[in-house]
Amino acid sequence: MNVQINAVKFKADKKLEDFIQNKVNKLTQFYDGVIGSEVTLKVDASEKPENKITEIRLKIPGNDLFAKKQTDSFEESTDIAVEALRRQLKKHKEKIRGK
Repeated sequence: MNVQINAVKFKADKKLEDFIQNKVNKLTQFYDGVIGSEVTLKVDASEKPENKITEIRLKIPGNDLFAKKQTDSFEESTDIAVEALRRQLKKHKEKIRGK
């Protein structure tokens, strides 16, 4: 699957990109109709330590799935966002089967 990673106003290091690539690619285990994904990494300008935002848009036939999470590390917010997308994919699959 094609995973496009965009880091807003900073350069993501290779280790972080590889981590995100591996996590997002695992979503194809749950639904093989995934066309691709866009991951956007942002740093919120607030003073809180939870200022790392990961947004993941999963492209599937029909509607895209989307998750946005904010924590104190990109790895943690990616983990939580991927888990949310996994649940969305499961729901989507059940909806398709039910038709």
